[in-house]
Amino acid sequence: MIDRTEEYKAKRKKRRIRRVIVALVFIALATLLSWFFESQSTTTVVLTTHAEIDSNTGINPGLNQLGLERANSLKEIISSIDVVAGVDAIYATQLRATQETAESVSKSLSLPINVFDATDVEGLIETIMDKHKGKIILIVTHPDTLPQLVVELQGSKKIEPITLAENNKIFIVSVPWFGKVKTLQLIYGI
Repeated sequence: MIDRTEEYKAKRKKRRIRRVIVALVFIALATLLSWFFESQSTTTVVLTTHAEIDSNTGINPGLNQLGLERANSLKEIISSIDVVAGVDAIYATQLRATQETAESVSKSLSLPINVFDATDVEGLIETIMDKHKGKIILIVTHPDTLPQLVVELQGSKKIEPITLAENNKIFIVSVPWFGKVKTLQLIYGI
């Protein structure tokens, strides 16, 4: 009789240990999956070109008065993006006009402007996907580079170059960790 009681207690103990192990494995798996899905969330890239430039200032022109007003309009729009998270990083080409367009946004959000080489679009995309996965990024570029950036992000290939001459377009490219990339085109400013 004693042997059966001892045997019964040993079996109960083993069952409890198995249940605890199964529960711990389940918790570990759930934690791992939640971390994985959080780290693989959608990256949103907001792209625009520089605002109107002062063509009388030489090789690397800055913005004219209308361009400064449009840059302030961009600041208002970008400041209202995702009230919880907001824009996480700002990139602009080495051109003065793109940096001046991004400057008011940079000041209002207290974010530095990361300058990138407009000829290295693939490098920029790689940097964004490595450093800013799951975040919201603003890129201010010039009309020649913008379509290439959208295409490299696997977004729409139907951007008409003539529409980029207007300096009032914003392209929002959502790059999910799984699924189809979506591209929105918006008009802003005056």
